[in-house]
Amino acid sequence: MSLEPETFKSLVRAAAERVIASAAELTALDQAIGDGDHGSNMKRGFEAVLGKLDTIGTQPLDEAFKTIGETLVMTVGGASGPLYGSFFLAAGEALSCKQLPDDLAEVFASGVGAVSARGRSQPGEKTMLDVLFPVLETLKADAGHPELVQRVRTTASEAVARTAPMQATKGRASFLGARSVGHIDPGARSSCVLLHAVCETLEARQ
Repeated sequence: MSLEPETFKSLVRAAAERVIASAAELTALDQAIGDGDHGSNMKRGFEAVLGKLDTIGTQPLDEAFKTIGETLVMTVGGASGPLYGSFFLAAGEALSCKQLPDDLAEVFASGVGAVSARGRSQPGEKTMLDVLFPVLETLKADAGHPELVQRVRTTASEAVARTAPMQATKGRASFLGARSVGHIDPGARSSCVLLHAVCETLEARQ
């Protein structure tokens, strides 16, 4: 079983458009505890992905993921470009010998592992991993469940909310110490935005 090219293309489009539409929200979150450029950086990166969508849609899935990753590394900038780029590049590498949706948890795990290694971070440090790791656990625990997509969406929402009371120990927010408490992490929020877009698109196609 494989992910149909048109389905994949629609998922990429939905995710990119949702990030672009969320730029102002992501900027506001980053202004509170970061450089204030997360929204504009992510918008620029996913506009570039949209610009390559026709090419991405015709590539084998592993190459398509790598194209997305390379595009994000080259265009997003800041810390987010290498982190998101690493996720898609590693997922693409995993897809050279695995398939979607059958091996989704394993492919997602490859991406999450690459983000962790690149950022030298773990869950609990108020980063995007505080969304990605719980989602990975849901993918592993609920694989094959008829409500998996809904559960992933719920997991992402709950996980991003849990970053608010955390004190950041990684990234620019860590410089604020206790003042980082009470704010949602912008990287966690952008991860949630992407996951929600994918989940909602899949639900609409069911």
